[in-house]
Amino acid sequence: MPRSLSRVDMRKRQQPHIEGPPQAPGHPRPNTCCMCWCGCCKCLWNEDHMERSERTCTKMDSIEDAEEQQPTLDEVMAWARSFELVMRSSEGREIFRDFLRSEYSEENLLFWLACEDLKTETDQTAIDEKARIIYEDYVSILSPKEVSLDSRVREGINVSLAEPSNLMYEEAQLQIYTLMHRDSFPRFLNSSVYRELLDSKRSSFLDP
Repeated sequence: MPRSLSRVDMRKRQQPHIEGPPQAPGHPRPNTCCMCWCGCCKCLWNEDHMERSERTCTKMDSIEDAEEQQPTLDEVMAWARSFELVMRSSEGREIFRDFLRSEYSEENLLFWLACEDLKTETDQTAIDEKARIIYEDYVSILSPKEVSLDSRVREGINVSLAEPSNLMYEEAQLQIYTLMHRDSFPRFLNSSVYRELLDSKRSSFLDP
């Protein structure tokens, strides 16, 4: 993606991936990612989330465990097969963030991380404050870091603001996760950012 594209141009390119067919009244949404309306989605995040939410990559405990070690060559190579592994690795997230910054979409990862932080909060006063900051920074149409969310999810957030909870952004977070997974991640794997990291790990492996 050329660096000359503006943030507005990038958002216009991403927006079509967000919108899906409206949900029929009285019919629950299928257990799929928010981008997969045919029910065929097999992404690791969604499967793990539906089976046992405390084990998904959107939980800070699993992220913190993964931060204890620097990734090996095998782990960096495994990133090409699993976006979940990228998001669970501190170095993976940092490299992916560098790539997103080059595409003017760094706010997607920052929003995801802010939601992770909110999920760990138990004090209601802190929840209220963090929920407000997330809204002002990433959801408000007045923010330069606004993320692309569909109208249904935005409306749900607006309703939740009356009584904020630490899980109020969970659906929006999944939507942005899926956007990064399907839209940004394939380009990341073909980028010089990832390939240079892979080459450096290979060099370190061959020349200890």
